[in-house]
Amino acid sequence: QVQLMESGGGLVQAGGSMRLSCVASGNAFNPYVMGWYRLAPGKQRELVADITTDGSAKYADSVKGRFTISRDNAQNRVYLQMDSLKPEDTAVYYCKMVSRYREVWGQGTLVNVSS
Repeated sequence: QVQLMESGGGLVQAGGSMRLSCVASGNAFNPYVMGWYRLAPGKQRELVADITTDGSAKYADSVKGRFTISRDNAQNRVYLQMDSLKPEDTAVYYCKMVSRYREVWGQGTLVNVSS
């Protein structure tokens, strides 16, 4: 069974930075897409960024130029570096990994950006 474990959330002031990390446990799991989503109060879940095995990344318009996604294929780990954080970035951030046979979600980590 594959499980995802996120870490790195917490409280940060506006303008600050934070790095999220997500690692997959389990054997024979080779995700071709790793991504981060977020769910803010009163809003729908949205894609923040995702990245394919070859390093091709896409970002939500709201985070372009501020967030950077990266991955370590050998460790099945994905990172989200968040800079110039804004209060509107406050949300629960979820990691998702997709392989040929399964889609797995993490439990979420809260990012709270104070103004």
